[in-house]
Amino acid sequence: MENTCRIPRRWLWLGLLVVASVVPSVESKRARQQRCPMSCTCTKDNALCESAVSIPRSFPPDVTSLMVSYFCDLFCVHTKKCMVLTRHLYSLIFKNLSQFLHDTFKDNNPNLRVLFLNHFQIQISTNAQHICLSFIILSLAYNNLETLPKDLFKGLEALTKVDLRGNHFLCDCKLKWLVEWIYGTNATVDQIYCKGPASQLDKKINDLSPQSFDCITTEFAPYQSLKFESISVEAFSFRNDQYVVFAQPFIGKCGFLEWDHVEMNFRNFDDIDSTSTVICKPLVIDNQLFIIVAQLFGGSHIYKRDTSANKFIKLQGIDVLKIRKPNDVETFRIDGESFFVIADSSKAGSTTIYKWNGNGFYSHQSLHPWYRDTDVEYLEISSKPHLILSSSSQRPVIYQWNKAVKHFDRRTDIPEMEDVYAVKHFQVKSDLYICLTRFIGDSKVMRWDGALFRELQTMPSRGSMVFQPFTVGSWQYAILGSDYSFTQVYRWDAKKGEFVRFQELNIQAPRAFSPVSIDNRQFLLASSFKGKTQIYEHLVIDLSN
Repeated sequence: MENTCRIPRRWLWLGLLVVASVVPSVESKRARQQRCPMSCTCTKDNALCESAVSIPRSFPPDVTSLMVSYFCDLFCVHTKKCMVLTRHLYSLIFKNLSQFLHDTFKDNNPNLRVLFLNHFQIQISTNAQHICLSFIILSLAYNNLETLPKDLFKGLEALTKVDLRGNHFLCDCKLKWLVEWIYGTNATVDQIYCKGPASQLDKKINDLSPQSFDCITTEFAPYQSLKFESISVEAFSFRNDQYVVFAQPFIGKCGFLEWDHVEMNFRNFDDIDSTSTVICKPLVIDNQLFIIVAQLFGGSHIYKRDTSANKFIKLQGIDVLKIRKPNDVETFRIDGESFFVIADSSKAGSTTIYKWNGNGFYSHQSLHPWYRDTDVEYLEISSKPHLILSSSSQRPVIYQWNKAVKHFDRRTDIPEMEDVYAVKHFQVKSDLYICLTRFIGDSKVMRWDGALFRELQTMPSRGSMVFQPFTVGSWQYAILGSDYSFTQVYRWDAKKGEFVRFQELNIQAPRAFSPVSIDNRQFLLASSFKGKTQIYEHLVIDLSN
């Protein structure tokens, strides 16, 4: 059958003449002359082979330019011996072939300087960067290529001309290396264009810069599963070591883990026995470690780490008349003094602030009784200390620290936000934001505008008990837990100025999250009320590799 893509013979000869014009003279060996193969036409310097059954193994020694057309056998896939053509070969041109560019040119054709692989469906192996390092002209034009192996031209310092026209390049992170190479090479590269993705469509690759590509992404990958249920998690440092404590209400204890620098995982460290524990909050003051153990029954207590005896000892109890049903504990410092506040969710208790006086913690201020508070958040607004109280009976209330009397005064509330279970804050540059968790309805992201918090973003959140913002390195995240579906991880998009959905995690009834950095590795700890407590590693992935 006649080949409709057949190149006119006069154009093939013209290509040889063009190449021959840049080929230096090569002194012929005086050995016995090889005959021109039957499938080829030879002149003194050039050979043209059309529709050959296979590539001839030898040529007259004076042949420095070879053009092969319409050859359909595989080209040097399994053996390097098939490319023993002539050690004097300077120029090699393939047209309309179905071939594989392989790492066979360097050893078998040491004088090869010009290679044309045009007008066919070429597949370029990952070893292609080991081809002859002395190429000065390389053409891969019109092959419908979408990408190229990374560092294909690495080491080809002699290149003066590269032709990649007529290909359909996908300008994603896999091609970032080509942009970097074009940006730094002295070789001439004909203008080529992006055929995708949509953000790069029809852009000139030659005009792109490496900064045009955002190739760094992240992922939370399962790292360690802990065989217990927990309702809170807190990471803390004490005497240059990193620890984690989980409140485990079903078995009644605060379970402490430490990082094993040899095994590279978390292992058991110590326990504090308790009853119906909801919060185990660490607080370090003057190199002393205190643990606030909030319990639903039997009262709440404060423990201190006795480093000489290497154990926790009970320091004091907390007033059971004020704290009847604790639901959250927050620690903070103001003007060098240490405080903690317990949000009480009972009908008869009172959210109360406690202050360290050098010997123990004593009641400093009761904010209000009867409101069934579920969460308390300490933050600074305009460099002034504030508290935000969430309640099942009223909108979140904002308190501001009164420096003169050293108390918190009620400032305002967050309007039109009923049934908020918890409020957590985060900061992006100089802007202050809060995440509001709602079990029924939509959770919210709000931004402080200088006078009040205004709604920025809405997150569907049926069954959510935690909406936790946190940072890992330079990335800002927020994780929205759910009792009825997958937990959603959001990542902050600086261009959009909002969170975008990033990843799903399968955690049963999550209640708290805490990031921790150890040995230059980043982890996310996730408590689970109805399943195994999980630890995820934060991985940074370069998509250009």
